[in-house]
Amino acid sequence: MKRFVKHSVVVMSVLPATAFAADAPYPVKPIRLIVPFATGGGTDIVSRVMAQKIGDILKQPVVVDNRGGAGGVIGMEMTVRAAPDGYTMGIISGSIATTAACCALPYDPVRDIAPVSMIAETGYLLTVNPSLPAKTVRELIAYAKANPGRINYGSSGTGSTSHLAGEQFDVLAGTKMTHVPYKSSGPALTDLLGGQIQLVYGSMPLVVPQMNSNRLRVIAITTLKRNRALPEVPTIAESGLPEYETVTWYGLMGPKGLPRSIVARWQNALADAVQSREMKDRLDLDGLEVPEAGSAHLLKTIERDIVKWTRVVKAGNLKLGN
Repeated sequence: MKRFVKHSVVVMSVLPATAFAADAPYPVKPIRLIVPFATGGGTDIVSRVMAQKIGDILKQPVVVDNRGGAGGVIGMEMTVRAAPDGYTMGIISGSIATTAACCALPYDPVRDIAPVSMIAETGYLLTVNPSLPAKTVRELIAYAKANPGRINYGSSGTGSTSHLAGEQFDVLAGTKMTHVPYKSSGPALTDLLGGQIQLVYGSMPLVVPQMNSNRLRVIAITTLKRNRALPEVPTIAESGLPEYETVTWYGLMGPKGLPRSIVARWQNALADAVQSREMKDRLDLDGLEVPEAGSAHLLKTIERDIVKWTRVVKAGNLKLGN
């Protein structure tokens, strides 16, 4: 947490004093926060906690507007096409990079945005319906190889991070599972509970309550290191696929041309928000880490992930976009 605040102060210190003077009236009306996924998913949960706290800090309501579909592309396009006045902002996730790696987009995910900052990051939980006879990664690989195409895994949309997390697994394990896209991870989890699909790469806020009630089985986590909130859950990397890693992250952006003073205002508000008891408790509960803050780190993360996921798409010979 301390690193986040320190970095945010550095970012603000390099901005000219005139930027803050020009920004003094902002905001004077409610702000729309576009979430490019349907309600109930991990991105939506993080967005609503953050929106409430930042609304308190900015003294104006921050209204969450869910615009799900196409792996986040629909909501992203709405954000980048909005007026760069600070009254339409957007939550992004790692899917901004995965869709760029596999799909023809109506916007440029690097040049058409005003990156503000990362918010949080964590891993997905490799989660299965208890009816699936696999309790470890090795058992899952063996079963998938013996039953090619018979394991259906859900994601928050074609080209989403949770989709390519599964494709990366298939590439490295030599398996073939069947992808089933949804508008968000919430509906995918519902079908996993009902047995319509057998596997998801799910966020902690969604999966952990179901795991604790023994309605779902968590096999592993997708990060290279175990998560402090679930130290008993092994990583996929330590369970037989040492090259495997998928990090799911959440960030904040605005349309291209957003004034630097407004970017700085949001960076400052976000730094204050993650220090609040409400957000600290929620982040800790969900096993979310606060990464390095600032526009530069967010942009670098997007560019790095586009390269990574492009390799996965090519390795899997996926034909996903137009």
